[in-house]
Amino acid sequence: MSLEEQKQVAIDYYVNLMRIKAHETGENKELDYQIRIVRLKLSTFSIDVSELEL
Repeated sequence: MSLEEQKQVAIDYYVNLMRIKAHETGENKELDYQIRIVRLKLSTFSIDVSELEL
């Protein structure tokens, strides 16, 4: 998998997690943890996630 493909997969995963988070009615520690991890991965690709947040 190329670097560009890896970036796209990470972005897609982040967007999906944020979509779930937007509809979450309670506290979900696992979801919050997964979001933190994917943000870290995206930051290693120098991708600013602030514009991807809902």
